[in-house]
Amino acid sequence: MKTFMSRAALAGLLMGVSVLASAATMAPEGAVVSIVSPADGATVPQTVVVKFAVENIALAPAGDTTKNTGHHHLLIDVDKLPAAGAPIPNDANHLHFGKAQTQAEITLTPGKHTLQLELGDSGHMPFDPPIVSKKITVNVK
Repeated sequence: MKTFMSRAALAGLLMGVSVLASAATMAPEGAVVSIVSPADGATVPQTVVVKFAVENIALAPAGDTTKNTGHHHLLIDVDKLPAAGAPIPNDANHLHFGKAQTQAEITLTPGKHTLQLELGDSGHMPFDPPIVSKKITVNVK
């Protein structure tokens, strides 16, 4: 009986830790992220500088757990936002700016592309609710 109780207690502890580890960081009231440039609908060269802005939240490098801070992730041609409760992917369509950068030079193929920003917390997790910019479209020549 003692062994069963010990295992049950351990299982409960592990489940509690698991829930806490995946709990989303609450978004600060009024936090906003936006793409300053290029403008929605702009025609841009293949290599373009994208400028980011935030309001009512501060930027901090990934790993910095200071309250009410986050860092940028640029979503390129992404139709569906990253899932809540899981880190934002790090791939060609989800670019991480974990040093609290406020702009990035990116290279896109010719044609139409969408760009959107999502702020992530210290562990690259989406906030709750997600802090995302308006999605813009650019035409690459």
